[in-house]
Amino acid sequence: MIIRPPRNSECEELSKLCLKSKAYWGYDEDFVEACREELTITETTMRNSEIAVAEEDGKLLGVVQLDIASGPTVLEKIFVAPEAIGKGVGKRLFKWAVAKAKENGVLSFTIDGDPNAVPFYEHMGAVKIGSSPSGSIPGRMLPQFRYEFEG
Repeated sequence: MIIRPPRNSECEELSKLCLKSKAYWGYDEDFVEACREELTITETTMRNSEIAVAEEDGKLLGVVQLDIASGPTVLEKIFVAPEAIGKGVGKRLFKWAVAKAKENGVLSFTIDGDPNAVPFYEHMGAVKIGSSPSGSIPGRMLPQFRYEFEG
C-alpha cells in the first residue's frame, strides 16, 4: 500500500469512497444522502487542504483531508473503503496527517468524529474534548477530539 497525493481526476471516486465508508456503519440511504455535500471532494478541496490517498494495486482504499490553512488545524476527513476497514489503512492515513501537520509546524489538531470512529481515534491517541454540531444533520452532535504531539 502506498500513500500519495490525489489526482484531480479522482474527485468523484474519492467522494463515492467517503459515502460508502459512511454507509458501512449502518446509516440509511437518507442519512448518507444528507452527508453527500460535506463528504464530496472537489478540485477546490484539493487545492485548499492537505489530502492523501491510500492505494494498493491501483485501487483507492482510503482518503484523509487535513485543513491547515483556514484557522486552527482540523482533520476534516479520514475514510476507508469498506473492504479495507480493519487492515491498517486508517492508521496509515492518520499517521500521514500527523506527519503533514508537524511538517507545517502544527502541534495539534481537532477532529469532529463519527460516533462509530470513537475507538479508532482513541486508539490513535486523540482525547475527547467535547462535542460539535454535525455539518450535515441538523441537531446531531458529534464527538470532538484533540490530537496533540511534540514538534
